[in-house]
Amino acid sequence: MKRRYLPILLLALTTAAPATADSDAVDSMAAHYLAEAVRAEESSIYAYDNPLNQEKHPWKAAVEAFGINVGVQLFDRFVLDADFAKINFKTIRHNIEHGFVWDNDQFSTNLFAHPYHGGLYFNAARSNGLSFWESAPYSFFGSLMWETTCEIEPPAINDLIATTMGGICIGEVTHRISDLVYDDRKRGFPRFWRELLGTVVCPIRGLNRLLSGDAWKVRHNYYKYHDYDRLPVSLALAVGERYLADNNSLFRGEQTPYVNVSLSYGDPFSETETNPYDYFTADINFNLSNNQPLIGGIHLLGKLWSTPVPVQDGMKMEVGLFQHFNYFDSQPVKDGTSLVPYRISEAAAVGPGVIYRFPQIGSLTKLEQRIFVDAILLGGSLSDYYNVIDRDYNLGSGFSAKVNTLMEFGRYGSFIVNADYYRIYTWKGYEGKNLETIDPLYLNAQGDKGNAALLVVNPRLILNIGRKLSLDLSTSYYYRKTHYAYHDDVTSKTFDVRAGLMMTL
Repeated sequence: MKRRYLPILLLALTTAAPATADSDAVDSMAAHYLAEAVRAEESSIYAYDNPLNQEKHPWKAAVEAFGINVGVQLFDRFVLDADFAKINFKTIRHNIEHGFVWDNDQFSTNLFAHPYHGGLYFNAARSNGLSFWESAPYSFFGSLMWETTCEIEPPAINDLIATTMGGICIGEVTHRISDLVYDDRKRGFPRFWRELLGTVVCPIRGLNRLLSGDAWKVRHNYYKYHDYDRLPVSLALAVGERYLADNNSLFRGEQTPYVNVSLSYGDPFSETETNPYDYFTADINFNLSNNQPLIGGIHLLGKLWSTPVPVQDGMKMEVGLFQHFNYFDSQPVKDGTSLVPYRISEAAAVGPGVIYRFPQIGSLTKLEQRIFVDAILLGGSLSDYYNVIDRDYNLGSGFSAKVNTLMEFGRYGSFIVNADYYRIYTWKGYEGKNLETIDPLYLNAQGDKGNAALLVVNPRLILNIGRKLSLDLSTSYYYRKTHYAYHDDVTSKTFDVRAGLMMTL
């Protein structure tokens, strides 16, 4: 027994135990009070129990969100000398009076950079004590301010949607990942690299820790930011080589080193941890070559709400509402054809889903089946015709369906099959407009009117070769079919293969 529990236990026994109690009753009471004392003592190690961290600072969060826009705008104007940043009261008034359009920024800007920027607004609130739902409006109003006042170009409706919805998803994921990093007991270099990594993952939270002094303050209470018993986490890092085929050709393609980060956070079947994003998954692919985009894929899934459904013994079933963020990007294969293999995104998507967990069967230690259907409020898909300013893709809305099967075979490894289907409709074309005479900033088109479908099938085999080391083998097959209202339809398909080593952290 730890000595610090003895005074609590003795005080509890002397004040609560009757003089005539038998030894069994005393032992039982001692065990009860000891457990309560241990829980009280251990609860104080978590930062979320700190009364200071439970205080909400909404106005401070608003000032920070405002400051983010001012800082970025000044950087664009005076460091980059960007024309779009040379604003004045006249341009602001014009933007407000003109209203929103569909803009023509490049794929990564509209469907990754803007959602990431929205995550900064979100975390200005989250790191100032506000809850998930309380932080969501900051992404919206931060984006609204930027679109109407911080550029001379007309405000973009697609940016407002992507920054708000995508920012909520990316913001909450990065906030919770940073929880895994911080530990206020540490000193010296171990503390430095944790603070640095936490700031890279969640910059606004890192900035707030610097401003408040939390970045170097050493604590012996309230020093941990994540409870792994409440919210289990599985993190894996894979490094290897990737082969991307050119137009589905087996012997014409491009080899690229890759890094994959996959994270499973929380338990989808937990009946006590039911806040938004108490369960989420993240899978991020990085390409380490000059030809392919650095970020090749981002796949985030967060549970907003769920409830268990009674099923037969040994089986579990959870039905809920989930937020999705998926981003696929590629460039034409080096020394190949000029065809872009694939490009699609759902930056703002929400829908129902069901997760089954089957009982153990022999050497099959875990079997889960997941099915999701969601409405895509904003997405983007590769266009074969539309090419205005920096945009070679269509914007629109639609739906997607995903089926994920997970099989674990104990110490041998696991096998995962993912099948994703996306359908994005481009409603507002540019028919009747002369592209040679109209100002492209005011074209106000989603792209080529029509719809695009993309099927992605991804089997993945993980073979354990050590306690934390595994062989990671996977392939992805991409099938795209795009129907155009005013052009010929286009069908394309290709695949990639990955082989690497995975370290479970």
